[in-house]
Amino acid sequence: MSAPARIQLEYSYAHPPSKVWKALTDPSLHARWWAAGDVRPVVGHRFDLDMGPWGKQPCEVLQAEHERLLKYRFATGTLDTTITWELIPEDGGTRLRLTHEGFNLDSPLGRKALEGMKPGWPKVLTRLEILLGNGAFEQAHCH
Repeated sequence: MSAPARIQLEYSYAHPPSKVWKALTDPSLHARWWAAGDVRPVVGHRFDLDMGPWGKQPCEVLQAEHERLLKYRFATGTLDTTITWELIPEDGGTRLRLTHEGFNLDSPLGRKALEGMKPGWPKVLTRLEILLGNGAFEQAHCH
């Protein structure tokens, strides 16, 4: 039996943790850089992320620390992985550490998901950077 596999990436953004946190936890913003879904930083909150051709994936928030950490189960009942977003303040910006873990390499689904997500996550994090730098982000969320 293989040990579960994981993907871990770190990106630095020239934006404060408050702005990165908003992009991770505001459903309207989340849909613009990754997937539509009612993501909320509330432990126990259940939501679906619409992964397009892969369908809606059920998720459940496991941990939430305001502007520091968001961890949730992803694809509960099928892939059964965990996604953790850690926000680390640095030099007026934010280092974002993404850990996607629990891929079962003994199952075809787990292997296929890891193979697809490993090159896919950097693209998702680049789309997040584009959103954070977009003037429309500020206009849409200044109340």
